[in-house]
Amino acid sequence: MDELEPNRTTHPGGSPEPPSPPAPPSLEKVHTVFLGPEGLRPGWGVFLYLGMSAILFFILVGLNRLVASRSAGFLWAQLVTNVVLVVASLVPAVVMGAIEKRPFAAYGLPPQNAFGRHFWIGVAWGMGALAVLMLAMRGLGVFSFGHLALHGIRIFKFAAFWGVLFLLVGFFEEFVFRGYTLHNLSRAIGFWPAAWVFSIIFGALHLANQGEAWLGGLAAGGIGLFFCFTLRRTGSLWFAVGMHASWDWGESYLYSVPDSGGVVTGHLLNSSVHGSRWLTGGSVGPEGSVLVFVVVGLAWVVFDRMYPGSQSCRRN
Repeated sequence: MDELEPNRTTHPGGSPEPPSPPAPPSLEKVHTVFLGPEGLRPGWGVFLYLGMSAILFFILVGLNRLVASRSAGFLWAQLVTNVVLVVASLVPAVVMGAIEKRPFAAYGLPPQNAFGRHFWIGVAWGMGALAVLMLAMRGLGVFSFGHLALHGIRIFKFAAFWGVLFLLVGFFEEFVFRGYTLHNLSRAIGFWPAAWVFSIIFGALHLANQGEAWLGGLAAGGIGLFFCFTLRRTGSLWFAVGMHASWDWGESYLYSVPDSGGVVTGHLLNSSVHGSRWLTGGSVGPEGSVLVFVVVGLAWVVFDRMYPGSQSCRRN
């Protein structure tokens, strides 16, 4: 009896079983395009994440319009919109984490560190850096504090309202530009190239704000790059969230100046700027002043000393 060919099995009746056919070339190509050695390729991960975020945002906005009272004021509508933005940025990351088999903490916001030490240090840094900028403008005679625009309980009501709203802004903007997306693109091209990509996008998107200018967009990109640096050194986005929120709160409410081209309702002071646009930032606000680059540069140097490279983030 002839020997059976190698790598072939037989049925109980003794007849050889034909080998399994190879996968069609088209399926192999699809597998290669979408999946790599570590699972879903980073580019597709970012695409799916942003797609899910956009879909969820429009769904939640639609539901809110159905159930919200028509009498709700503009400020409350702003607050609800920012809640929706935060939910639409975080939930898809949880879904992608399940798909990619990664913990949510890998994307920069470890829940166990929520509102912990790094967050409050970030809050202090935001207030301190902005104070340096505003006092420099005051010393150069281009900023005046003015007098109180609010009185009594309204001071505390608006302080709390804008504190919550800008905390939501900090969560949303930091996670979208330096959370899931930065983590995934870093896997493909490295941390700093990815940080530059998203910082440039972050700055460019600010140009869509009414009253914004190219210098303000450049400053926003530079601040975004600094936040990437804090992520790299601390291992999380909690510092950046705290600093982002307190900087925006300080500009908009406490010092009552334009923030990226916008002035909020219910600010504390009737402050004013006067003089060279290069120093005041004009309609952009202090973020459009050349002085902001000095402040960000100083912040970078000081932060580098406080959080040396040996304590670098766990991210690659």
